[in-house]
Amino acid sequence: MFERIAELTIRRARWVLALTVVAVVAMGALGAGAFSTLLGGGYDDPSSESSRATKVLDEKFGGETNLILLVRAADGRVDAPDARDRGEALVRELRGERDLENVVSYWDTGSSDLRSRDGREAIVLANVKGKDKELEENSERIIDAYGGTYGEGEGNGDGAALTVRVGGGASVSADMGSQTEKDLVLAESIAVPLILLLLLVVFGTVVAALLPLAIAVIAIVGVFAELYVLGSVTDVSIIAINLTTALGLGLGVDYALLMISRFREQLASGATVEDAVRKTMSTAGRTVAFSAATVAAALAALMVFPQYFLRSFGYAGVGVVAVSAVSTLLVMPALLTVLGHRINSGRMPWYRPGRTSTRTPLWGRLARTVMRRPALTALPVLAVLLLAASPLLGITFSTPDERVLPEDAESRQVTETLREDFNGSEDGALHVVFDEPVGERALAPYAARLSGLDGVLRVEASTGVHSDGNTTATGPGNPALGRPDGQQLTVVSSLTPKSDAAKDLVEKVRTAPAPAGAEPLVGGADAELVDSNDSIAAELPLAVTLIAVSTFVLLFLFTGSVVQPLRALVLNLISLGATVGVMTWMFQDGHLSSALGFTPQPMETSMTVLMFCIAFGLSMDYEVFVTSRIKELHELGEDNESAVANGLGHTGRIVSAAALLIAVSFFAFGTSEISFMQMFGLGSGLAILIDAIAVRGVLVPAAMRLLGRSAWYAPGFLRAFHARFGLSESGPEQDPVPAPSAPYAKDSAGV
Repeated sequence: MFERIAELTIRRARWVLALTVVAVVAMGALGAGAFSTLLGGGYDDPSSESSRATKVLDEKFGGETNLILLVRAADGRVDAPDARDRGEALVRELRGERDLENVVSYWDTGSSDLRSRDGREAIVLANVKGKDKELEENSERIIDAYGGTYGEGEGNGDGAALTVRVGGGASVSADMGSQTEKDLVLAESIAVPLILLLLLVVFGTVVAALLPLAIAVIAIVGVFAELYVLGSVTDVSIIAINLTTALGLGLGVDYALLMISRFREQLASGATVEDAVRKTMSTAGRTVAFSAATVAAALAALMVFPQYFLRSFGYAGVGVVAVSAVSTLLVMPALLTVLGHRINSGRMPWYRPGRTSTRTPLWGRLARTVMRRPALTALPVLAVLLLAASPLLGITFSTPDERVLPEDAESRQVTETLREDFNGSEDGALHVVFDEPVGERALAPYAARLSGLDGVLRVEASTGVHSDGNTTATGPGNPALGRPDGQQLTVVSSLTPKSDAAKDLVEKVRTAPAPAGAEPLVGGADAELVDSNDSIAAELPLAVTLIAVSTFVLLFLFTGSVVQPLRALVLNLISLGATVGVMTWMFQDGHLSSALGFTPQPMETSMTVLMFCIAFGLSMDYEVFVTSRIKELHELGEDNESAVANGLGHTGRIVSAAALLIAVSFFAFGTSEISFMQMFGLGSGLAILIDAIAVRGVLVPAAMRLLGRSAWYAPGFLRAFHARFGLSESGPEQDPVPAPSAPYAKDSAGV
């Protein structure tokens, strides 16, 4: 297949490039609408109890509060006549909004719980109508219309105006969406120039350095088009823009680097341009195809999770890998054919003509040094990685809230003010709903029982406000919480949201004796966290199994060994454990939080799973690069030690350069103002570098030396299967291989 693709692109190179330009323009036009189709959120399991509670709230009670207006009297207290008049006018305007319902304010109810302790601020609660993108658009319009100063220039003095700040879940989502767009622009403006500079250092010529960026641009434009199409037919998280763009940039450069390096090596050995393209496709092209398969297999496992945040990365991630690989395998050989020897044009001062071989003695010498004393050299590296993984013993998980935003984000400031200055926040309350009739005589004792639970400040119901376990209501009821066919109770607590105590309260509320014949559903932010973690934990074994099995099969097809896949899985898990451990040490335990500007909090569950899958896939990408060349040399007659040393000598430079380039594309997201994006960017980049340096440079040679001939073991029937269906980096012809006795004799390029 790869030889046929090479022949096609050689004969029709200019046609391929012309069609590529047309395709890029079309994908660019399509992808321009990507932001308008993608959604915030997606962290909840739609079949969970909390999601079912939200559905009942939306259908029968006008939805839960997702918008909170924090109104401050600029002069005096909110009970002052002028402030009250303006507050009531604000509420009337809000009730006139077609996109709002369930508008409740302090000035309506007189409830002290909706007024700050100092009396200078009051709350207006509301629900923004709409689903998905409509909800986001409605929220942004309301926030723009009412945020800021209200009533300025009216009344007897300028100082009588009200200051309105907007918070709540809808506002947090809006802030995250706008911040995501800003972060993407900043990250790409940092990553692209740095990658170009590194490519100039690696290749030494301008033309060769620009080619990987050309492939990366095609991949990124393709990603935007793919996300637009996906977002039009299913729910896709807006965060997919950032992550798949970073992945597209990294993989585009990664695969192009491998192809260009092999092509220049072939030209340096005296091959014609056409023969160099054929050889590049039958070797590096084959590796690109099946390396892409390893990354896609890891990302495909995300599709088993019910949360569309994770599932969307399964769809989008597999798509971006496919776009990157296809553009590399079709466009790159056409570019190489047209350019030919001009690929070495635009030489930089450090460029040395003829030195285009990928063989690097440094990596080979490192491998030989490790293999002389494998245990002695590997144990310190393993000890460091295990020490780095030790924070995993105390890891806890959460879902995103306002704390992932920068401290100056208005929605975050509002939430913090509600928690500090008010008697319990409605924003973090639990919602207990009945999708069936419940009588007042049964409802009041149930509400009283819930109000007596540790940490509960009050329980609001249609029958009244209950506190301290009192059956008799201590405050007036809210008629809007009761219907003939259902009831709603709001459980307000003093507990820190998403803390262990708050999660325990969810369990206590769910297990509290309910009215006879009725089944309560418990929702709210803390209930959503509990359900999300349980849902991911339930599907995680299946996802891990799919990743392990697909990885095992692909590596077996490359190596013909059942030991090599197991060795690769173990080493990758160690390096990924170290990566997640370091991220836990930083983002959960708070180390470097001041320098990086984030608020320490439990690890975000979905993003941690996503980081693991992407980092694992990229690690297996480099596993294929290295192991396939080692296997090739071993089959040509080299002993195990020489095959490992020479294999790393051939691939070490490519792997290290590719790892550095793709790490830059992820590290750029360390500049993000959203903390879980920082964690993902820094964690993914760190995982790639650990894999390229510690695993490929030290642990792989040590493991291969300790395993000896058993490293290539497979039962007889599997050896027969591999002989017929197995894969290899090399095509029909083999590259000249140095003899074992002189593995680093000078080649035709003088290396």
